[in-house]
Amino acid sequence: MIREELIFVATCDISGHVRGKGFPARELGSRLHKGVGWTGSNLMMSPQGPIWDTPFGTAGDLMIVPDRKAEVRVDFGDDSAVEHFFLGDICTTDGAPWECCPREFLRRAARELESAAGLQAIAAFEQEFLYTGTEERPGDAYALGAFRRQGLFGEAFVAALREAGVPPDTFLAEYGARQFEVTVAPAPALVAADRAVVTREMARAAAHRLGHRAVFTPKPDAQGVGNGVHIHMSLCDASGHPATYLEGAPLGLSEPAQHFFAGVLHHLPAIAAVTAPSPVSYLRLVPDRWAPTRIDIVEQDRGASLRICPVFAAESASEKARAFNVEFRACDAAASPYLALAAVIFAGADGIRRSLPLPENRENPPSLPGKLEEALDRLEASEEARGWFGAAHLEAYLRFKRVEASKVAALSPAELCAHYAEIY
Repeated sequence: MIREELIFVATCDISGHVRGKGFPARELGSRLHKGVGWTGSNLMMSPQGPIWDTPFGTAGDLMIVPDRKAEVRVDFGDDSAVEHFFLGDICTTDGAPWECCPREFLRRAARELESAAGLQAIAAFEQEFLYTGTEERPGDAYALGAFRRQGLFGEAFVAALREAGVPPDTFLAEYGARQFEVTVAPAPALVAADRAVVTREMARAAAHRLGHRAVFTPKPDAQGVGNGVHIHMSLCDASGHPATYLEGAPLGLSEPAQHFFAGVLHHLPAIAAVTAPSPVSYLRLVPDRWAPTRIDIVEQDRGASLRICPVFAAESASEKARAFNVEFRACDAAASPYLALAAVIFAGADGIRRSLPLPENRENPPSLPGKLEEALDRLEASEEARGWFGAAHLEAYLRFKRVEASKVAALSPAELCAHYAEIY
């Protein structure tokens, strides 16, 4: 069969979906400059597909410009089409960053942290998903049997990650039915978010070639556990030295790290609308489901919103400082990694600027929002968030998410879970 390789240029939008356009690979030279055409209202494509509401109308033109550093080319060696795509930036037609570009939003958050404290955020995304190519059996949690029965998927997935330039760390059968988890190596914020997007797409690509799906919905089953996205974070200074850990300090956190994570806790009721951004997200954030329900920071507790992670077998103080990290657990794969990580970094930078203290009384912490609509109201009421997003971007985000919530409001929990399992 005659074939010509194609390349896809993409953004990961408000819905957390990867969307864009393809072109012949032989045109790459010119496309690196002019990208592919896009419009403002393309940002408003719902998770279900239709554009239900948009502040941008039918007018205006933009372009998605490939980032040379965010290229993925993976040949699965099975005579299927090569997975060749770039993650890119949404720009105006003169090449300037568009105010609603997800990657630019994260870049601005990184600049804000650098401006506030001369610090850089390092992050790694730990992602859970359901693989349909294996059967559900009682007692499968973390089991070698479950690991074995996924067959070739894990090997194909990990190989694809490595070929895509994403260093894999762990792959395992998780607690839930047919649930698996993958972690990858940490990186500076933008690269970490790129890796999170690529990880999801390589899972989907490997599963597709085996005739199955990798399902990242936040809640596959209303009675079961959910799929979380846990963002492991640390801080480093301008010289690249670790700046999160301090021996003997409260929770082992340095002063700037204390302020950073105090800012995350302070803004969590608002930024939950970005990190847990779908109606089904809030079926995951319930008691007794190994997901956070309280706005707290706790050492080595997987029920906390912020978990101080353990450091295993460190042989020196410097090794411990490099490995020390805090896990943000109120996130899922309905979120664009760029928006979610940016919201956390903006909140943390605000905590540093205002020297916010960690909560003194952690015995009865406040609850996370119980519904998406509540989180959206808190986001809209946040003056700080309006400054982070800008008026146009925040309006687009709120309108997008409110209409999404309204479209599924009549569904039962079981119907909601089934609906979003088809989407993510």
